[in-house]
Amino acid sequence: MPTLSTLLYQIDSGSVLLPEFQRGYVWNREQVRELMQSLYRGHPVGGLLMWETDAEGISVRGETGGNHGPHLLLLDGQQRITSLYGVIRGQPPAFFEGDQSAFTGLYFNVAEEKFEFYAPSRMAEDYRWVNVTRLFRENLGEYITSFQQHDPDNLGTYVERLNRLHNLLEREFYAEKITGDDKNVDTVVDIFNRVNSGGTKLSKGDLALAKICAQWSEARGEMRRTLRTWHEAGFDFTLDWLLRNVNAVATGRALFTALDHVSAEEFREALHRSTGYIGRFLDLVSGRLGLDHDRVLMARYAFPVVSRLLELNGGRFDDSSHQDKVLYWYIHAALWGRFAGSTESFLQRDYETVERAGIDGLITALERWRGGNLDVHAHDFEGSTKGSRFYPLLYMLTRVRQARDFGSGIPLRADLLGRNSSLQVHHLFPKSLLYRAGYERSQVNAIANFCFLTQDTNLVVGNRPPEEYFAEVEEKHPGVLASQWVPTDPELWKIERYPEFLQARRELLAEAAQSFLTELRTGVTSAERVELQPLSVAADDALDARAAQVSGLISELVGMGCAYPATDTEIADPRTGRPLAVAEAFWPDGLQTGQGSPVVLELDTAEADLARLEELGYEVFTSVDAFRGYVRRRNQGQEETSTEDVDAGEQRPRPDPTREPLVAEFEQRMRSLYERGRKEAHYTATYFLSMLAEHGGLDTARRLLAGAAVSDGFAALWERGRLDLTVEALVIQPRFAELFSAEELRTAERRLEQFGYAA
Repeated sequence: MPTLSTLLYQIDSGSVLLPEFQRGYVWNREQVRELMQSLYRGHPVGGLLMWETDAEGISVRGETGGNHGPHLLLLDGQQRITSLYGVIRGQPPAFFEGDQSAFTGLYFNVAEEKFEFYAPSRMAEDYRWVNVTRLFRENLGEYITSFQQHDPDNLGTYVERLNRLHNLLEREFYAEKITGDDKNVDTVVDIFNRVNSGGTKLSKGDLALAKICAQWSEARGEMRRTLRTWHEAGFDFTLDWLLRNVNAVATGRALFTALDHVSAEEFREALHRSTGYIGRFLDLVSGRLGLDHDRVLMARYAFPVVSRLLELNGGRFDDSSHQDKVLYWYIHAALWGRFAGSTESFLQRDYETVERAGIDGLITALERWRGGNLDVHAHDFEGSTKGSRFYPLLYMLTRVRQARDFGSGIPLRADLLGRNSSLQVHHLFPKSLLYRAGYERSQVNAIANFCFLTQDTNLVVGNRPPEEYFAEVEEKHPGVLASQWVPTDPELWKIERYPEFLQARRELLAEAAQSFLTELRTGVTSAERVELQPLSVAADDALDARAAQVSGLISELVGMGCAYPATDTEIADPRTGRPLAVAEAFWPDGLQTGQGSPVVLELDTAEADLARLEELGYEVFTSVDAFRGYVRRRNQGQEETSTEDVDAGEQRPRPDPTREPLVAEFEQRMRSLYERGRKEAHYTATYFLSMLAEHGGLDTARRLLAGAAVSDGFAALWERGRLDLTVEALVIQPRFAELFSAEELRTAERRLEQFGYAA
């Protein structure tokens, strides 16, 4: 059995490598900490599985160091060995692919015999915290001197514990080897999936690419370089997606198994051609439709069908009319969720249709699938948030129909706007006014309440009532409102007529969409057609408490080692393609890529089919606070993160016994917030009430202040215009100031000021 030091040496020398079909490093800090704690205590941490083979003929990650002959490819144990290498060597191994912060900065407390990641306020001046990487890379001398100086009575104990930690290098790992000339990539991949059933799953694309890489070792690297090029242009695609395009071009089949019969040279040529087809279609979608960035790119899985069409058509479109018909099919495929369900079955049908009947056949098949009707109606624009299928359509209409800016009256085109060529999503009826009037979040964020303006104009308009600023805009720039499909009846500009305004604007948008789509299908091009240049759209409004809350949660979870989620994204039924939810955040491959079930954060429960999501095996959360608590509990040892986070700032004053009446009064006032919120703001803070029961009023307040973003309650009360009922508003009252640290008080004040509350 090899020792840990032997394994690390083998990685350094290039005799232990990683097969290319393995995904990258996905562990988080808590898993690394727990591994080190278990090793230190002598607990079992599992064995290793290695494939002994000639790496010359296998696609691997890492450097062989010039060594020829057999190599050991790590099949099971990558996460553990990578973590240990990173902690001990202070840098990732050559085959590393992931986030190295997961194992950077680990410290060991010689008094408490526990591992934690570096926290300056607790460790900087405490001699008992030892940098683990430094211990392995240097020697004990400096630490012995420090212990002798600060705590000579425990010198022997501390030195013995450091020696025990350093001796982990001699820990033996049981390593089972797969050997034999009969073991090829297919066999080993199958073994990998069987032994790794509880770990990081490989997708069908990973498996197909593993076989391709066995013949052409540079395949994955070449594809990654292509994906980086598109990323720099504002479009994010996956390896699986690119592989589907290559498969469409090379075989005309949707299942990845079709690639089994494709040679390395055939694959290389198909990759080159499909990359060209995708680039050509991206240019067309951007220049003709204005869909120029990732957020508004529709129907990604329509691209393989277009790639197949171009492959069959000699790599080109026949003419501009042919292009427009393809765009017509593409838009409708997106609007009606053609590839939101059983992707492979629909792709295969469309490959066969395009080969048999071209683009006209695709349009006819789509019409038949939709019951014979592809018309856009007003009710189709009833969705809300930027995750709706009709959000990109609104952006597209803004671009192709040259909607005009409220402030300047100029069409929203990059060549005309100059320095103002960055747009911002604008709520025609301001959110704050609508919330104050009692409208629900789904109504406030209705697609029909969105338009696009330059950032300068958006700032000028601000939160003014529409009946006030619409009139000014129309007087200054006649026709501008109509160019943005805003109803011109002043009676509909009143807050109390908001539902009727939405309905009227939906009808105008549907009419505009239907008109443009008809032009595409018939080949009748309007005189105002221009080649559209890319614009940028600014990030979410920082003054939206709910958006800030979700953004803060994501930052916190990513810091814990979770994957970055898709945001404001539609989740469709895999069988029917029916939209089930537009999630604030979605982790399709689990919180850590390839591990666990898909996770959904859905805050608009009335708009989602939660029962179906859970039936499909998704873990669904409807509260940011509850979700954060779940992740902290899941990451063992992090239940008290909020308290530790508070300690990471300046130390809060501890109330002495003479102040117990003040603490009791604060407790009573916290409970009063719950009751007042329920009665006055019609908000039932269930999670807040459970926190009070578990932690008491003072500790609940501290936990909420220590969060990376505002709480569910803060966001809900902001929507209702009642920030006076938030914990933050209570905390900053002079009477209770002595219960909190200066940092906690600054946090409360900052949050209230950010969202417009004057203390």
